[in-house]
Amino acid sequence: MRELEQEYGINFRTIHRWIKEAERDLSPIEKEKAKERRSVAIKVRELPADVKQLRKELEEAQLKNELLNAMIDIAEGQFGIDIRKKRGAKQ
Repeated sequence: MRELEQEYGINFRTIHRWIKEAERDLSPIEKEKAKERRSVAIKVRELPADVKQLRKELEEAQLKNELLNAMIDIAEGQFGIDIRKKRGAKQ
């Protein structure tokens, strides 16, 4: 929150109050997920630069994988053929 204060010129106490107000309406599960995201963000900020770069590359690779799977799903639907190799297929 101190970094946000410096970046946007808003007092960190105000940012903290906004977060608490937003979390007030969340379910207990959503509150826990938000808390976990904040703790991960803090841990990531403390990582060395090379680890941050690797995390970024991993996120990009995962996004690319999701995109390719979506493309295969669309192609299978449009052309009506199975594109993915099935396990245990006859050879």
